[in-house]
Amino acid sequence: MGKYQLDTKSQVAVTKFHEKKTSSKFDKKQQLEKIRTEYLKKKQKQTDN
Repeated sequence: MGKYQLDTKSQVAVTKFHEKKTSSKFDKKQQLEKIRTEYLKKKQKQTDN
């Protein structure tokens, strides 16, 4: 094991913290992907006309 060992209560707190951090990054990536797809659709419509 590592130098620092956490009890179960602390381990739960650490996992909650990491879940919050990772989900916010994921939401940003999803938002950017959504905007990108909308932009590409508009671009495609302009080239079709």
